[in-house]
Order: sequence, then C-alpha cells, then structure tokens
Amino acid sequence: MSTASHHVLPLRLYLTVGFALFVLTVVTVGVSFIHFGGFNLVVAMLIASIKGSLVALYFMHLKYDNKFYLSIFLISLLFLAVFIILTMFDTLNRGQIYMEKDRPIKEEAVIYD
Repeated sequence: MSTASHHVLPLRLYLTVGFALFVLTVVTVGVSFIHFGGFNLVVAMLIASIKGSLVALYFMHLKYDNKFYLSIFLISLLFLAVFIILTMFDTLNRGQIYMEKDRPIKEEAVIYD
C-alpha cells in the first residue's frame, strides 16, 4: 500500500494554465514574424521552455511532488541549454577553424546575419 497522498488541483488552475499556454502559443506565432537576427532561436527556445515548464509543473504535478523530481527536471533543462549553446558556437564559428567550411549550409538562413 502506498503512503503517497494525491494532490487534487482546482479546475480553475488548470484552465488558467491552459489559457496561459494558449497565449504563449499565440505569442510564439506572432514572434515568428519578427526578425531578431541571430536571436530568433533564443526567443523561440525561451518561450518553448516556459510552456514546457508550465506543463511539467501543473499538468504533470511536478510542483507538488517530491522536490527531487523538480531538481532533476531543472538540471536536465540546464544540460539541454548547455548542449544547444555548444552546438550554436560550433555552427557559427566553423569558418574560423576550417576555411573550406566557411560558407553557411543554407545561404539565406537568418542565423548567419
């Protein structure tokens, strides 16, 4: 028999978080039409991280569960961010190491501005 207690959240909280996710989705679509240069990926990842965190915290009850699971979630987000940043450094600085790879893979990509 399990000794863990279930945490029941009110419907209003679920609807509020769902509405916030809907608003963030609209913001994501709206921001996709704005040219931020190399920061387009940063803005998109920031919004996606906020949306993913809301889902994990409220719909998956991570906020009310054991704090160890929350720390594992945050550490995994940190590692994901580090790996994406390292990949971006590699992609943006290839021409400084390998002169034959100095041109972008896709010439019209805005990340190379």
